[in-house]
Amino acid sequence: MKTIDKYISQSVLAGILIVLFILVGLFAFFAFIDEIDDIGKQRYGLWEAIQYVVLEIPRHIYDLFPTAALLGTLLGLGILANNSELIVMRAAGISIVRIALSVLRIGLTLTILVMLIGETLAPMSGQYANNMRSIAQSTHEYQQMVFNRRYGFWARDQFDFINIRTIYPDGGFGWIVLYEFDAEQRLRAITNASKAYYQNGQWKLYDVTRTQFEPTFVTRQYLETTTWNAILKPEIIKNVVIRPQQLSSLGLYKYIEYLRQNDQRTAQYELAFWTRLNYPLISITMIFLAIPFVFGSLRSVSGGQRFLVGALIGVGFHMLNQTTNNLGLVYDINPALSAFLPPIVFLVIAIIMMRRVV
Repeated sequence: MKTIDKYISQSVLAGILIVLFILVGLFAFFAFIDEIDDIGKQRYGLWEAIQYVVLEIPRHIYDLFPTAALLGTLLGLGILANNSELIVMRAAGISIVRIALSVLRIGLTLTILVMLIGETLAPMSGQYANNMRSIAQSTHEYQQMVFNRRYGFWARDQFDFINIRTIYPDGGFGWIVLYEFDAEQRLRAITNASKAYYQNGQWKLYDVTRTQFEPTFVTRQYLETTTWNAILKPEIIKNVVIRPQQLSSLGLYKYIEYLRQNDQRTAQYELAFWTRLNYPLISITMIFLAIPFVFGSLRSVSGGQRFLVGALIGVGFHMLNQTTNNLGLVYDINPALSAFLPPIVFLVIAIIMMRRVV
């Protein structure tokens, strides 16, 4: 029986890896096509575009694996069905449940490996890719961005450093601290502002407290508004802002705690956090959903028809998932419920279908 389990696992493994390789290759190719328009901007050349696309591959693997698991399982078991091997196994007394367990075992193993990629390699490579891309496209050699930290975003503009805690939906920034240094790296001034907007080629700061450091004394000013002329542009900062879906579970948890401590909205990040936690459920559901199709009404159809059905299932799940998530954010539904409802619905459907073919 171990030989049969191994044979089924190898067939499904090959199917999932083939589909995953094709999907990731397609997404990487389309991503490169998108980057072609940006080649030539400042120091962003062909090599930088290739680097960016390659560094995004771990994220594509993580995002596409559930779909690849569904289609790959249909492919692997479909080949066995077309070769009548599943019929021989059933005639030998091997139950559908036993075959399903063999499939789920390899599926769970792959899911764990992909989750490790999504929690470690994908966030780091994606963050590095975004920073590399924004720096290469920046308009000044002194302009640099630093990785996302727990306490906001740090940027360098010539001899000045700026810390931004909040990015508003309307394009403004909140809780700004500007550190001004001279050419000899001596601190000249610290400027605090409650918010900032980029208008007419310059920054306009609001509710400003400016502390000026002189050789023999320190002065402090309180201003309603003031301007700050800088090379740094808001679109450069937004380029390196990582979407919640690209953060690791630990990174999301820490950032949610930070937002709560500052009385800021956390729903979007909580939804992303619970979506990451239910990733194993999504992957296993997709694999489990493919099994009854092979043993049920699609057991005698071609591989192309199975693929079409699998693609339709994947699109249906994606639409339900996006709809549920968006409705949850709009109507302030519990993020955990919004994240877990779609895979649970599809898992129930898979169980019902499985009971019909067993």
